[in-house]
Order: sequence, then structure tokens, then C-alpha cells
Amino acid sequence: MGFLGLFKSANERALAKIERIADEVDALSDVFSAKTDEELKAVTHDLRERLKGGATLNDVLPEAYAAVREASARVLNMRHFRVQIMGGIVLHQGRLAEMKTGEGKTLVATLPTYLNALTGEGVHVVTVNEYLAQRDAEWMGKVYRFLGLTVSVNLRELTAEQKREAYAADIMYSTNSELGFDYLRDNMAKVKQQRVQRPLNFAIIDEVDNILIDEARTPLIISGPGQKSSALYLEAARFARTLGADDVDISEKDKAVRLTESGVEKAERFFRIENLADVENTDINDHVTTAIRARFIMKRDDDYIVKGGEIVIIDPVTGRQMEGRRYSEGLHQAIEAKEGITVRAENRTLATITLQNYFRMYKKLSGMTGTAKTEEEEFKSTYRLDVVELPTNKPLLRVDENDRVYTTVKGKIDAVLADLMECHAKGQPVLVGTVSVEKSEELSKLLDRRRIPHVVLNAKNHEREAEIVAQAGKKGAVTIATNMAGRGTDIMLGGNPEYLAKEKMLREKFSHELIDRAAAPWTTGDETEEELLARARFKELFAEFKAKTDAEKAEVIQLGGLRIIGTERHESRRIDNQLRGRSGRQGDPGTSVFYIAMDDPLVRVFAADKWAAAAAMMKFPENEVISNGIVTRIIEGAQKKIEGRNSTYRKHVLSYDDVMNTQRDIIYGERNKVLDGIDMREEILGMVDNAVVDVMNEVIDFDLPADEWELDKINRNISTRLLNPGDELITEELLERTTTDELVALVTEKAKERYAERVNSAKELGFNFDSLERSVFLSVLDAKWMNHIDAMDQLRKGISLRAYGQQDPILSYKQAGLEMFEEMEAAICRDTVIHCLQYPFEKIIEMQNAQVKMSTNGGQPVAPRTVVNTEKKIGRNDECPCGSGKKYKNCCGRNK
Repeated sequence: MGFLGLFKSANERALAKIERIADEVDALSDVFSAKTDEELKAVTHDLRERLKGGATLNDVLPEAYAAVREASARVLNMRHFRVQIMGGIVLHQGRLAEMKTGEGKTLVATLPTYLNALTGEGVHVVTVNEYLAQRDAEWMGKVYRFLGLTVSVNLRELTAEQKREAYAADIMYSTNSELGFDYLRDNMAKVKQQRVQRPLNFAIIDEVDNILIDEARTPLIISGPGQKSSALYLEAARFARTLGADDVDISEKDKAVRLTESGVEKAERFFRIENLADVENTDINDHVTTAIRARFIMKRDDDYIVKGGEIVIIDPVTGRQMEGRRYSEGLHQAIEAKEGITVRAENRTLATITLQNYFRMYKKLSGMTGTAKTEEEEFKSTYRLDVVELPTNKPLLRVDENDRVYTTVKGKIDAVLADLMECHAKGQPVLVGTVSVEKSEELSKLLDRRRIPHVVLNAKNHEREAEIVAQAGKKGAVTIATNMAGRGTDIMLGGNPEYLAKEKMLREKFSHELIDRAAAPWTTGDETEEELLARARFKELFAEFKAKTDAEKAEVIQLGGLRIIGTERHESRRIDNQLRGRSGRQGDPGTSVFYIAMDDPLVRVFAADKWAAAAAMMKFPENEVISNGIVTRIIEGAQKKIEGRNSTYRKHVLSYDDVMNTQRDIIYGERNKVLDGIDMREEILGMVDNAVVDVMNEVIDFDLPADEWELDKINRNISTRLLNPGDELITEELLERTTTDELVALVTEKAKERYAERVNSAKELGFNFDSLERSVFLSVLDAKWMNHIDAMDQLRKGISLRAYGQQDPILSYKQAGLEMFEEMEAAICRDTVIHCLQYPFEKIIEMQNAQVKMSTNGGQPVAPRTVVNTEKKIGRNDECPCGSGKKYKNCCGRNK
């Protein structure tokens, strides 16, 4: 590095190294352009052979990228720009590429995807929704298939077999949530064939800030039905409706609410209890707390919408519907009760993982987005990923104006409308950003009164997202949108000819499926006559609309390009930047501005009181802009404060999940060893020693003298759980001549002898004891693990109280969690040994044989039922056939 290099930023130094690699790719351009199609396709085989011979991915990168660039130009008519080559290098290096909107990130990903897929270990390209996953798998997949690689897309509705095929492909497109849920389902599988994933190699995440930061706040959960009644939720909701402003204390900053003294008195009268804080009233207290949070904190058309009789959560960052997600800890049920819709049963967590811990399992991880720099510190600390800002292909011409601050919301809205109407009068397209569904609809009503045509994009009509965003650049267009606008679809000045052509074909009665195939930038080579006619019609319409949109684009450019108006600052500067980034793609002109009121929630809750007071003292008129730098700095400070708080919250969630992650790795590791065929006989025999100690400690108080032991009770428990039912191993004479350690050793020896007898007996009867051992171990492990997840969740909810005792909650959680985990491991060993020793396979086989005799018809015996089905003939309240004297459900049927 030269002397002047010392003064370069880290980003500039990184770009200088990347430029040199890009030069090597550019140098091969003419060489690869001269290759025939067959020669270009053969490059994949040649590069794979070089890798097998010891070359590294870095060694073959220039040739691989040059091959993809040329293949893309031939197949898609899209040739990578130099900055796209540079972006591809950043991604291969396991870093985050910040590239502005419209720079072609989808095409960038083809470079590192192809290169890393050459190893055969699989590459996952992760998108924010299934539409984009399918689109990109088909669109970019044409390049990969041309070069001889296999491509798949992982969708929610696929069967296990279809998913296994998808994961086996060289390249797979998927959403982040589906990857995580597949991982959890794999680790709930009962047999090896049910698993679909292979070792996690390399993932490239599109819109990486959305997935690794925003969505990482909520863990992925697979749940089953719980047992709590919905009646108390309804009662608590009725009570919450009786409360007034004096009965609750609301903290907007923390989004928390609690009952005041008068509220507590009302609760005690409503539920007819003496003291709400008593231990026996804990359940009522919890439901009341959740109900008042649902009423006073959670807002309809802001936090959620009601759709088809269900509560659908709205992503607070993107504004999109979060289908299938539910609030935890009873909040979802409380909102259902508040809205008067059916309260669904509370769920029990069966398996869970955070997105942070899932994606950290990949051998290599990278991602791309238009806005990552503001979260770089969190990317580094959580994922060990640094951010490289890449230059734009063409200079950025968008002008970002200073914030316009008003004293009241009314003054702000009036100014927004004046700005919007001025743009509309001259034909300049406008995209107006709002922070919630409710506020987008309020602004829409104001425009309706002024008879200004416009479209609204929010969680209620998200199905039209791509269509609305695509046409937001047409002359005179006015689009009101929540933060959902801007993922996967570019706003083209003058309009998008592709969407206009599709719209015309719909009016001409072409089906949606036929239109999609006609508009696809790839062909299969086996199209039907109908598909060929549709493709010809699309091509004709596209050319017609392209001429119109190109002419309109020139007019819009003269008018200043797309105008972005933010009606409020978001809690995160990154989301504001995403809204701004919708304008100025690929060298287009544009402008952006944010309007802010001093009584906006962000300013009111987080801005310093003295500045709010100072603004009030100045008595600015409602419609006059406050051009005060101090106020702007207060707002930016508030955003930084919230960003810091949200980051701390995510780290807090991750700290707790890290404890669970260590335990999860152990449990899932044990499960996978069983599914992969480990010898369970040796494993279970190794558990016998601990199981014997556990059982004997349960029934014997070793601190008492032996002559005070209840031998009948001790023998009954030990014989029915570890030996032959009815055995009386421990006698007074035995106790007189043995020590405690010798007694334990004797019972252990007898238990192992009993185990050997059971194995031999099963062999003689033709019963598969190996399969029983695996099945029992997995059933016991899964049941104990699910109970442990619940217990750890309850521990986490209450652990924060230890901070009042000057204890670190995280450290306390780790210590308590370790003790609980060790108890669970001991219980798994004990119950596995007991179930294998006492499983009544002799009686089950006897029952099978009896059924065969009874079912014989005309000398033709009916095939016997399987062990599983026959076992179901034993009622759960019947006496267990193992001879323990217990009900089946409390003995061998405990985990069935």
C-alpha cells in the first residue's frame, strides 16, 4: 500500500482489491465471446475437474464469472456491468454488497451462485417471498441450466419427497422461513427418509437487511395444540372494555401498559377475587395483562388487520401481511377476543430456532441489499459479515431535500397535500410513503375529496404489489404506499411496458398462467400452439407499449423524475433510505423529501422534552416550515436511539436463544445419530447404570438406616420398572451383607441381565427389538425435549426479575437452563431404559396371533395387524399389559 493508501477508507481499500479481480474477468471477455455454445457449456466440466485436482474457487473465479457473463448475454440478453461483476466478487467473499435500487442485484447473484455450485455441495439463494423465489429460479435458472447445472425452487406446498429433490439440486431458491422450518421439521423426523436438507454450504440472501435484521426479531416456531381454554381470554377482553383512561398507565416508548390502582380494584370486583396479585390468581393476572395490551397497545390496521375472520399480523417494517405467523404468549388470542372473532386454541411450542442461529450454521454466508450500512455493526457482531458499498453503474442524480418540519400533524398534512397537488398538476409521478395501513387510508380519503386519482398499496391489497409499484412511474401517477413498496420490482419512469401488455392480454381473455408463460424471458422449446400464439401477442403488445412508455419516460424526466414524499420518519433510518431509493434508478432523475410534525409519535415519544418545549415557545404557525437544524438533529437522534434499542432487543433475544442453541445442537445431534443408524444397543446399555441410580434414588432414602426402608414398596417399584414384575430382589438378609454401592451394582447387573433376556426373547419371537430401541429412544427424547422447551420458555419469562436481586438474567438463565438440561438428560436415559425393559411385545404378539385365529375365514387367515395398530387396541385407561398394575397411559403408553 502506498503512502496515499493510508488515507483511504476501509471501503475504498476493499474496492481497490475487488477492482483487480474484476480486471481479470474483463480480460477474459473476448476469449469467452469467441466460444461456441458447446464450448461455453463445456466450461462447467473443465472447472469442476480443476477443482477436483486441487484448485480453489478463487483460482477459477475469473473463468467462472466470464462464463456466466457470456451465458447470460446469450440466454437472457443481459450482460453484467462491471459493477455487477464487482458485486459478485463481494458475495463470493462472504460479505454483504450494498447496491442501490435498480442496479440488478438479481443478476449479480448468478455469478457467485454458479461459482460455488461447482463444488456440488449446493447453493441456496434466499428471497423475501415465494413469488420472487419462483420468478428468479425460472428467470436466472435459464443461465445455470445452459451451463449444465441443476436448479430448483423450495415452496411451502411441496411434499417431503419433492423437497428432498429440491435440496439435491446444485442451486435452490427459497424463502428464509421455509429453510428454517425445513430444518426444524428435519429434526422432528422419525426416520431418516423424512429428512430433506443436506449439510448447509453457502447461502446468498437477497434483501439481507430485511431477513437478517427485521425478520430476525421473531423466532421460527413449529407448534402443536395446547390445553388452555379460550373462556378466560373472552372474560379478560370484556373486562378490558370496561376500563377508562384513569385505569391504565400506558408507556408509548416501551409499548407497555399496566393497571393503575383503580384498574386493579375494578379487576378484583369483575373477577370476584380479593387480591389480583395472589399466587392463585396468577392465571387471571396474566390474561388481564395480555387483554389490556391487546386493547390499548395493539392497533387495528397498524399492527394487524382482520381478514377472513382471522387476525393477520402486519410486518412493522415492510407493511406486508405475515401469513401464518401468530403473536406468542396469548397475545394473538387476546386480540381475537378483542375483535370478537373465534379465539383459537393456544399453541404449544414443539420446535423453535431464531433466524440468526439458523443462518449462522451455513459454512459461508453473504447477502445484498440497497441499505445495509446503517446496520453494519450488528451484521459484524452477530454474523461476522462486513458491508462493502458498491458504486452505481450510472451517477446517482436523485436530489434528497432537507426534512420539512411542522409544529402539528395538520400543518404537515396540509403541506404534503400542497406538494402532491403541485406535482400532480404538472404530471410528475409521486410515491407517498406512510408508516401504517390506517394512515395510508386517511391520506387516500383526503385525496378523494380533492378528486385526485391515485392508488393505495398496503397490507390489505398486497396481491397487487408488483403491478402497482411497476406503474408508479407513469406520468401523473399518484401512489400511496406503506413501507412494503420496494422489494423485487423496479419503478420505471413512464411506466412498465411488460405489465401494460399483461393487463391488455387479461382484457383479451388470456388466462393468467398463459400470460405468465408468454411473458417469461425464457422458452422451454416444447410450447403448444396456444402458448406460441400468446407469446407472439405479448411480443406485439410489449413493443407497442414500449414505444409509448419510452416517449412518456422522456416527458417524466423533463418534469424531474419520480418524486418521493415521506409523510413521517420511520423508526429506522434504513427504512427511510429504502423509500428514497425507489427514485433515481440507473441514472434517472428524481427528488425525495420527508415531512415531519413535532407531534408525530417518533418525535413526541423520543425527542428531548426541552426541544419540544422550545418549539412550543417559538409558536410557529401551523403551515410554516421550521428550518431549524437542531430540530432535524433531534429527530435523527431519536431514530438512532430507537435503532439502538431494537438492536439491543435482538441481541437480547439471541442471547437467550444461544443457550437453547447449544442444547438444541446436542439433542439434534443425538437424534441424527439414531436416524443415521448408530448401534442403539450399546447406547442404551450405557444408560442402564444412570437409570438404576435414578430409579433407586426415587424410592430409597439412602440417608435413613436400611432397617427403616419400605422393602415392599422398593421391590415393587424396582421390579416393575427395571426387572421382572413381582421379583423381590432386595431382602433384609441382602441388606445386612451389602453396602449401598454393592446394592446399586447388584441391581444394575440384574437390570442388564434382564435387558439381555428381553433381547433374546424378542429374537426368538421374531420381534424387531432394534427398531423398538430406536423408536422408544426417539419418542422419549422428543417428549422430554418439548417439555424442556416449555420449561425454558417459562424460565425466560420470569428470569428478568432476578435483575432486582443484582443478578445477571442471562447468566442466571444459562445456569438454571444447564441444570434443567442435565435433569432432562437423566430423565431421557431413565425412561428409555424402563420402556425398553418393560415393553409388552410378548403380549402384543400373543394378541396378534389370537386375532389371526379369530379372523381366519374359510381356511384363509387374515394378515395380522402391525404392532403399532395392535397396540392401539389397548385402551389408555386399561391395565398395562406389562404387569405393572398401572393404567396403560401412565406406564408404557406415556409417550404414545
